Parts: sequence; structure tokens; C-alpha cells
Amino acid sequence: MPLTDTRLRTLKPKDKPYKVTDERGLYVEVTPTGSKLWRFRYRIGGAQKKLCIGSYPDISLKQARDAAYEARRAVASGGDPAFEKRKRKIRAEFLSAQTFEAVAREYIEQMMVQNGRADGTIVKANYFLDKLAPAIGNRPIHEIEPFEVLAPLKRLEATGKHETAKKCRSFAGRVFRYGVATTRCKSDPTSMLRGALVTPRATHYAAILEPTELGGLLRAIDDFTGYMVTKFALQIAPHVFVRPGELRHAEWHEIDLVDGVWKIPAGKMKARRAHAVPLSKQVRGYLTDLAEMLGREGYVFPSARSSKRPMSENTLNAAFRRMGYSKEEVTAHGLRATASTFLNESGLWNPDAIERALAHGDSNVVRGIYHRGKHWEERVRMAQWWSDYLDELRTGGKVIMGKFANG
Repeated sequence: MPLTDTRLRTLKPKDKPYKVTDERGLYVEVTPTGSKLWRFRYRIGGAQKKLCIGSYPDISLKQARDAAYEARRAVASGGDPAFEKRKRKIRAEFLSAQTFEAVAREYIEQMMVQNGRADGTIVKANYFLDKLAPAIGNRPIHEIEPFEVLAPLKRLEATGKHETAKKCRSFAGRVFRYGVATTRCKSDPTSMLRGALVTPRATHYAAILEPTELGGLLRAIDDFTGYMVTKFALQIAPHVFVRPGELRHAEWHEIDLVDGVWKIPAGKMKARRAHAVPLSKQVRGYLTDLAEMLGREGYVFPSARSSKRPMSENTLNAAFRRMGYSKEEVTAHGLRATASTFLNESGLWNPDAIERALAHGDSNVVRGIYHRGKHWEERVRMAQWWSDYLDELRTGGKVIMGKFANG
């Protein structure tokens, strides 16, 4: 006889659990504590199985019958409703533990640290995570909606940190896409935020673009009285065209003083492509002197606090400030602009060779060789010419910027 709400309310507990059937496999189990639990019995391949639907009166009689009806339909279609319910429960428990912060830290470790990304890149990723974590760090990543990500980004914008907000959104997007790839979420909510943030103004690094001023800077570097390793870095930086992060992370095993080439691995380059730097005789001289003082193990420019770490990212700019140059006059990164401007204006060098020297637009990933690519021989000559020209400016010699025979 089918159950009714009246009969359900009158069912009393006994010393042992007992069952009261409804219809077509649905029944209620009454426990010694008085709980009334809905169950549905069915068979698959001759084996009897049981689906737990919920407790009465939280699940009403009608709701229990509806659930039993859907379960019968699933069985008729070849499904197993109890198994599917267990899968959903396991996935829900799994996803509840997959917070944005947990997935982000896994992304940093798996996709950045283990793939050899530059230390500075990893530090920045953790910085972006720290900015996002108070708002969404503890939220299950699959539940996060676009407005939740936008809120901390807008707070950064309100403090004038437009570039940081933009980079935080980009970092969050990479984490969400990693979450999609690893089945922790279904989409990237940051994709809906494009256009929601203020576009930051392009920043240009301060650079010296006048020969006499450049000569003055080179003399000031020679007169620098700070940490010896910092002075060597300052002396070498104008000659080699690399970014400050690439310079300070240089290691001795990358440098061949005999052949005059510094091979920078892809993991240390902004474009993630291996790059080679031809070393002039002046640079080789600086490096030889530095090696005699420090040895040829580990970092070329170690931190003053620990030889196991490179100098900090602010070291060179701090040295320029100590020398009396403001951030509007000189920056370590601006030395690249200085070299690019002077080399292009000389008219002596193929613009493509200059771009290669600056590691711009080098899209040939097939070549696989650091220093035998196009323009290498010209870049070797250019590096030596540039160092000779810097020496001329440093000693206060004649300023030469014109078109000559390239010998």
C-alpha cells in the first residue's frame, strides 16, 4: 500500500531499523533514533543496489517519488544512479578543496618553478597572488564569478596602480586557464573583464641620449665607491644591451671568455628564447678581473649578503641614485635604449642586427643554437665597436657619431 504523509508522520522508532515500502522500489527506513530515510532499490545486471535519497521530512513524499522516478529512468538508460551520486559527491568534495590560492600556488610550482622560469618572474607571480588572495584566495575556484575578481582589481586601480591591476588580471587568467586544463573549473571568468580596467600609460625608462652626458655617466661609474661587485655590474651593463634582470642573474657557467660569448638560457629571457651576447675585449677584461676576485662559481654578480643569491633588482638603480642621477635621468633598463639609439643613429649597423642584439623579435625557435644565427658576425663587430666608442666617450675624447666604413 503506498505511503501517505499521515502514515509517515506516525511511524515510530523500534529497537532495530525497519523498512516501510511505498511503490516501485521506493521505501523509507526508520532508524532506532527516529530518523526516516528515503531509499530506492533497483537492479543492474542481476545485482541489487540502493540509492540514498535523503531524510523525511526534509525530502517530502512527492520529492522522494520524483527522485525515484528519475532514478528508474537512469537505470532504464543503462545508468547507475547510486554510482553517479557517489561521483558527484566525490567531485564536490574535491572541488571544495580547490581554492583559487591552492590552484595558483600549484600553477606557480608546476608551470613556472619546474619549467625554469626566471626567479624575478616567480617573485612577481607570488606578488600578484598576494594581491588577489584576500578577496578570492579561499574561494573554490570553480565558484568564482567575474565580479569577485574585478573587486580587488578596482581597489588597486583606486590607488593609481593601473599596471599592477592589469598584470594581476592577466595572472588570474593564467591560473583559471590552468584550472580549466586540470578540471578544477570550467571557464576563465577574467575573460569577461577585458575593457573593465583603465589602460595604463606606457612607461618609458629614462635613458641618456647625448654623447657628452653618456661620457659623464661612464666616468661617474668609474668613480663609484660602493660595493665592488655592483661597480663591475655598472661598468659592464652599458656594453651588453641586456635587461637588468638578465644581467644580475648571469652565472659563470654561461660565460665563455675564450670565445667571447655569454649564452643566456631561455628560462632567463623575457621572450623565453635562448639568447647569446658577444663579449667585447673590454667586457672580457672586466669579467676576468671579477673572476680573479670572486672565482668562477655561481652568480657573476652575487648579493652582498649571500653568494648563493644574485644582487637585488634595485641594486643598479640605487647605485645611480647614490651617484646623483635621478630616476628621470638614468635607469638600468634605459641603458638598452641608449645603446639602441646610438647604434641606429651611427648608420653603421643593420637595424635587424641591433634588434637581435636587444633580443627583440627573435622568433626563430627552430635554429636551436645560441650564437650562430643571422647577423652574429655583424653583432660581434658591433659589440666591439660599441665598447670602443664608450671608451672614447668615457675618456672625453672626440664624439664620433656618423656613417663610416664598417671594418
